Amino acid sequence: MKLEGCRIILTGAASGIGRALLHDLSRIEAHVLATDMDLSRLQETARQLPAGGAARIEPFACNVADPLQVDRLFDHAVRSLGGVDLFFANAGFAYYERMGEPDWERLERIYRVNVLSPLYSARKMAVLNAGRRHRVVFTASAMAMMALPGYAVYGSTKAALHHFAEAYRFETGDPASLTLVYPIGTRTNFFHTAAVRAAPRPWPTQSPECVARAILSGVRKDAAVIHPSAVFRTVAVASRFAPPLKWLVQGLENRRFRRWLADGDRPGASS
Repeated sequence: MKLEGCRIILTGAASGIGRALLHDLSRIEAHVLATDMDLSRLQETARQLPAGGAARIEPFACNVADPLQVDRLFDHAVRSLGGVDLFFANAGFAYYERMGEPDWERLERIYRVNVLSPLYSARKMAVLNAGRRHRVVFTASAMAMMALPGYAVYGSTKAALHHFAEAYRFETGDPASLTLVYPIGTRTNFFHTAAVRAAPRPWPTQSPECVARAILSGVRKDAAVIHPSAVFRTVAVASRFAPPLKWLVQGLENRRFRRWLADGDRPGASS
């Protein structure tokens, strides 16, 4: 897909992978509607973009967990951009935890952001672009393919995107319209905001800039699947034929999870 001249919506643009994507998109001659819940942080991110960028960047406040706000986002995009060719469903968050008492609202909150909003936006894009070429990019996670202790709920949201995409491509007969990205542990504030104490980063890790470059390269190549980490891609493929490799990785992460829990149980530990 040619990015030059594209009309783009990018969610979760104020931090992490979204911020890195916005930085790279700013160099391309495109119109980008950059969204985030925190408008002040988003505006600060926009001010810090390299001077002289070719893109037209427009910050727009949106809580993607609210379908009415997503509708408003698309309506604004049609008025301001004239349409949407490329949608990055990048907004999302994680819980790193030992699950406690049943909490419906807490579970619903993460599913609304991580699952319902991307699925809803994908259908909005299909209706808006009926008969026109377009693309939706979901930021999934390596945990969609390899569940890790501590991330039971978060991993389930990303696995939902993974399985939705597989069936959706068959149903629409248009595999080029939906791309999934499977980042590994990314060096952002993700692991600090996922839990009451900083969560351990799974090995290996990579920078958000590396992920952003891989995403844009994959979009240009019309890739249906993007693995920013060659290491994880190799492990994922190898574990299909040698399941003990997957169990080894999960076992190591379980040890780290147990240590993290033990540290929190110590007197004086923050909670």
